[in-house]
Amino acid sequence: MTRDNGTRGTAGFVGLGLMGGPMANNLLAAGWRVRGWNRSPAAYGPFEAAGGERIASVAELAGVGTIVFMLPDLPMIEEAAAPLLSAWAASPPAERTRVVVMSSVSPVAVKRFGAAVDRASAGRAAVVDAPVSGGRAGAEAGTLAIMVGAEPADFDALGPVLRAMGANVVRLGALGAGSLAKACNQLIVGTTAAALAEAAVVAEAEGLDVGELFGVLSGGLAGSRVMDQLAPRMIARDYTPTGPAKFMLKDLRFVEAAAAEAGAKLPLAEAALEVFGELVAAELGDLDLASVHELARRRSGLAATPFQEEQP
Repeated sequence: MTRDNGTRGTAGFVGLGLMGGPMANNLLAAGWRVRGWNRSPAAYGPFEAAGGERIASVAELAGVGTIVFMLPDLPMIEEAAAPLLSAWAASPPAERTRVVVMSSVSPVAVKRFGAAVDRASAGRAAVVDAPVSGGRAGAEAGTLAIMVGAEPADFDALGPVLRAMGANVVRLGALGAGSLAKACNQLIVGTTAAALAEAAVVAEAEGLDVGELFGVLSGGLAGSRVMDQLAPRMIARDYTPTGPAKFMLKDLRFVEAAAAEAGAKLPLAEAALEVFGELVAAELGDLDLASVHELARRRSGLAATPFQEEQP
């Protein structure tokens, strides 16, 4: 890692939104110099207040040894990275550079992106996929689970950066392995969220206190972090986004593609795809993942009163 001005090193960070902003701030808090870029200017305020440095173009990161991308999907990453790849094509990086994709992306497509980066940089830059789980709360606390696909030497070199943002950082294989692991994670989260929503609906329809129900279930085998995070929001019908639910549909499509490649049949994944496809079609996709509860209520004719769209 390049050392600058007494800091631990310099890192680039592209995407300073709901997740990326807190993650970049944790790097700053750990002593890194962070140079950041974001599509919309509003995100720069908290970043600069924490000590981050705004850049005008991603191409300015051409000389930085570690560059993190935290944008919603790979096409956005490819678009944002285009000036960087052009800069490398004109003048390859002088030392090993690691492009860290921390978004949830296709395990297949991220390998193609890796090949494009390798060509543009004359083999001097490598893509590492390191998607995260833990939501905005985990991003803010620096306790994310980070699933990494990388060569062993690249993983070791990135350890200090990744551990500044996550509490559980694991290499699962070569490039693409991290994204496949995240797809598996999302299959579990998505189906669990949908099951919680339907449990709440049937309980409410039969006159149970849903809060008391989830309280007792959380102490048994049904308890999970998904329940801990989503149950209070479902009970309050508070769907203020901590991460838009529409991204679950995108992630489940990655599961579908991986299953097709492996020749595996996944009935629960297929059912979850149907649920979250319907959720997006119902214009709930910009709300929190907990909004799958609203979809379940509508399906059951229980959504007669408006839900809480915003917090004061």
